[in-house]
Amino acid sequence: MKRRYYVILSVIVLLIMLIFLFGSKKDSTKKQITTKVEKGDFEILVSTTGELQAKSSIEIMGPAELRNSRDIRIREIKIQDLVPEGTVVDSGDYVGDLDRSEVSNSLKDIKDDLEKAESQFLKIQLDTTMQLRDLRDQLVNLKFALEEKQIVLDQSQFEPPATIRQAKIDLEKSERAYEQAKENYKLKIQQAMADMREASINLEKARRKVNELETVIGKFRIFAPASGMVIYKKEWSGQKRKVGSSINPWDMTIATLPDLSSMSSKTYVNEIDISKVKTGQFVRIGIDAFPDKKYTGKVLEVANIGEQLPNTDAKVFEVLVNVDQTDTIMRPSMTTSNQIITDVFKAVLFLPLEAIHTNDSLSFVYTASNKKQIIVPGLSNENFIIIEQGLNKSDEVYLSIPENEDKLKFTGLDLIPILKEREKQKKDAELKRQEQADERKMMKENGRRNGKGFKRPGN
Repeated sequence: MKRRYYVILSVIVLLIMLIFLFGSKKDSTKKQITTKVEKGDFEILVSTTGELQAKSSIEIMGPAELRNSRDIRIREIKIQDLVPEGTVVDSGDYVGDLDRSEVSNSLKDIKDDLEKAESQFLKIQLDTTMQLRDLRDQLVNLKFALEEKQIVLDQSQFEPPATIRQAKIDLEKSERAYEQAKENYKLKIQQAMADMREASINLEKARRKVNELETVIGKFRIFAPASGMVIYKKEWSGQKRKVGSSINPWDMTIATLPDLSSMSSKTYVNEIDISKVKTGQFVRIGIDAFPDKKYTGKVLEVANIGEQLPNTDAKVFEVLVNVDQTDTIMRPSMTTSNQIITDVFKAVLFLPLEAIHTNDSLSFVYTASNKKQIIVPGLSNENFIIIEQGLNKSDEVYLSIPENEDKLKFTGLDLIPILKEREKQKKDAELKRQEQADERKMMKENGRRNGKGFKRPGN
């Protein structure tokens, strides 16, 4: 009895296993996903991530006197206070404060110089007054002496000739001394005027420095020059200026008031795709913060020279995209997703990239009729690829490799010569580019050598 029971149980288990085995094969066959060849317009896209920025803006700057004055020498000033970024202000509203400590110390030094200049001016004035008064007294005394000599000469008319001659000599000496004293007095007046003028200039210069610095300190409280939204200024390093950052006479901008009615997206395209991007190309723009919002634009500028972004090895080129629409939700520095349409092909066949398989130089697909169909692929975008030859519209192919792929046979063998010719052209073009690159490198190296280590004949 027990034996019969075990036999029946074994048969049931075997049946369940067979059902599971064959059923799973059928299910796996059913789960094989297919797609059809589509025909329509095909876009070649270059997708990038960008950042919104205003096309124009008004700069909020520190005191212009720090840049224009020849007398004020301050290297940098720290930002002591600043309203939060994104604050909407009206013209004349408070924006921030600059640190006055360094300028206040400079003001004390300049005021000390002013006191010295005032003392020096007063000293020169007093010295000049005393010197001129002494010279005037000397002139009076010399004039009296001259008159005395004249009297002596007049009284010696009946004296011996020697006495008369002596009187004449003494008179001539007195006349010459008096004339020299008058000339010296005139020169002393000119010298005193020059000294006073120099002291006056130094005094005015010191006063001007004090007035200028006091005026500058009064402008260390920053107000908005116009209405708008405060956006912090970006430095060359990419960091934004904030409380604790510094400005200098060569870069006085603290923040900006962007014109939000005219925006653009600044993005970077890698060196592989930059040759496809041209000014005027149509762009689809999305804002990451608002996925439902879609905008359009056009390529405004394409940089001619590449650059290397921080923490990356690849060279990229800056591309500026104009945003056609205006929206109140747009803010500077928002991240954008840009799709630059570099080319459009009309009425072409295309498939998803997942459906295309390669074997050496051959490209093929697995058709729903269980064949390996060789194709001639064309250009591709991020998701699809153009089929130039080998398939027709609505042909059905697998998106993945079928289980019995090793038993499927190739069809479309007549397309192999075309694929080989394309592969040869590709290799020739790559070889030519490499030769040109080597030639440019050699010319650059020769130019460097000629410039540094070699002399031309005759030199």
